[in-house]
Amino acid sequence: MTSDKVRIAVVGASGAFGKKHLDGLANIEDAVVTVVSATSPEKAQAVADEYGIANAVVGLDAVLERDDVDAVILATPTQLHASQTQAVLAAGKHVQVEIPLADSIADAEATLAAAEASDKVAMVGHTRRFNPSHQFVHNRIAAGEFNVQQMDVQTYFFRRTNTNAKGEARSWTDHLLWHHAAHTVDLFAYQAGKIVEANAIQGPIHPELGIAMDMSIQLKSETGAICTLSLSFNNEGPFGAFFRYIGDTDTYIARYDDLYNGRDEQIDVSDVAVSMNGIELQDREFVAAIREGREPNSSIRKVFDCYRVLGELEEQLA
Repeated sequence: MTSDKVRIAVVGASGAFGKKHLDGLANIEDAVVTVVSATSPEKAQAVADEYGIANAVVGLDAVLERDDVDAVILATPTQLHASQTQAVLAAGKHVQVEIPLADSIADAEATLAAAEASDKVAMVGHTRRFNPSHQFVHNRIAAGEFNVQQMDVQTYFFRRTNTNAKGEARSWTDHLLWHHAAHTVDLFAYQAGKIVEANAIQGPIHPELGIAMDMSIQLKSETGAICTLSLSFNNEGPFGAFFRYIGDTDTYIARYDDLYNGRDEQIDVSDVAVSMNGIELQDREFVAAIREGREPNSSIRKVFDCYRVLGELEEQLA
């Protein structure tokens, strides 16, 4: 790097998660956003104006040809993640791609190979590893104070039309298995050990969206812990993902960055990390790994086993 700060481009900056990354990056002293990219000049310029960013461009190619970009955050449609991650690495830049890494095991394997052949940081946005709620539980596990016996997870949205997290029309179709299940499959392995058994069933296929709107997944880890994951795009609120950890010493309920005990009493996790925002903490890890020349938590290599499991589940569902 030729500057003291990591110079970052956010691609897909006008979307819901592009803006979440821009909000988080604004709090990171070692990072500066030099360019934002969107699907139209108008959208890109609107974001640049909102966040005070000097350069607004359209598409990924316009980012990769710049010499004021050290690293790229991809908050783009799922179907582009694998090919765009490979393109960023081929251009000699660090990359963080939003979850999921890919929507097929073949694309996930190809992207892992590209990362292994590169000397750049290649990270996937598995935010659950960074939420203070889940970090608190992970720290207790690492200290030998808590062992997961069962995780019960509900991931519920209302998406009978093709809309994004901001309620806007979406040009691509989201997916319960390759996107939303990826969060929990990776988190369960992170908290309870390598997954050795996995089963899935799904409900009817939506006639227009072409995807299953409801799904149930069972997992078992090498430690004997089990996980039951229910996913739906048919749920009319409350929305989001809710995690119940049943352990040998305690029960915890995690709701994004917040944590509660089994009696639904909130636990103070404000001292777990420097922020209470999981996306910001994820971005802090990305920047720190680049500056320190190390592999980040949620590198492609570290999260790849999640995609192995998703590939096995897809075969079952087929």
